Amino acid sequence: MTDTKSRDVIIIGSGPAGLTAAIYAARARMNPLMIEGEESGGQLMITTEVENFPGFEHGITGPQLIEVMRKQAQRFGTEFMTKNVSRVDFSQRPFQVQVGKETYFAKTVIVSTGAKAKYLGLETEKKYMNRGVSACATCDGAFFKDVDVAVVGGGDTAMEEAQFLTRFAKTVTIIHRRQEFRASKIMVERALNNPKIKVLWNREVVEVVGDGKQMTGLKIKDTEPNSNGQISDLSAEGLFLAIGHQPNTQIFKDILDIDENGYLLTKPGSTLTKIPGIFAAGDVQDHVYRQAITAAGTGCMAAIDAERWLEAHR
Repeated sequence: MTDTKSRDVIIIGSGPAGLTAAIYAARARMNPLMIEGEESGGQLMITTEVENFPGFEHGITGPQLIEVMRKQAQRFGTEFMTKNVSRVDFSQRPFQVQVGKETYFAKTVIVSTGAKAKYLGLETEKKYMNRGVSACATCDGAFFKDVDVAVVGGGDTAMEEAQFLTRFAKTVTIIHRRQEFRASKIMVERALNNPKIKVLWNREVVEVVGDGKQMTGLKIKDTEPNSNGQISDLSAEGLFLAIGHQPNTQIFKDILDIDENGYLLTKPGSTLTKIPGIFAAGDVQDHVYRQAITAAGTGCMAAIDAERWLEAHR
């Protein structure tokens, strides 16, 4: 074991949770190594305007926010590695984190690998991402004042997002590929009782239409067996995807406790996982809030938890 490969803490993942953890860990003289991944920065890297992160009166773009946080972590001595972790071994201490053929050792590890929003997989969806297409109503809803928008999904999240969007949008159309929602009854009732919300049952989005700069509408296919897959047009300036998130937890399967949706489980009121010395922060363990600011908050918690754990186990 060499000094360059042995750390008090290794942080895996580089969104707002990981970067905040790095700032706190570096200031606590924990000599953090952040293995940020080849797609560093997390979901904020595909977010144009961030208007709800405290401290930026006029808003900031997602990539700019990540850059500022990264420089702050670097200033206090965080070392960055822009590579992907290939495997981990948490069965003994020091913990082992493998990057390609290299193995790094850590007394503690903070997992902040985040989550990815699930998309429909359409080329036009990618084309109009952040130009009408969004996977977060809470983040982007305020940009859609007095226009028609659509929400794809049938679970509680879709109902919540539709309700939230009625504060800004002129109308909200929920598009669902089946004849009934899987959301809880109370959430469905609230949505259906809102005069601004209408539902298109047995429909799926097959194309996002736009003028090259901005989304202007959708092409929707009828999924009923006797419809012959008829395509219709829907005028809408926004499309919100509420079909779930996929946490980036594949390399921790059978190592850490994971719930049925793939999120890492932590002990209530902390960032501790089932393995002492391993902590989790941000969207990889938060399926409720999923905001940059809450991710940053749990990143702070993870660094403090790791620092206190190290003090207790020196």
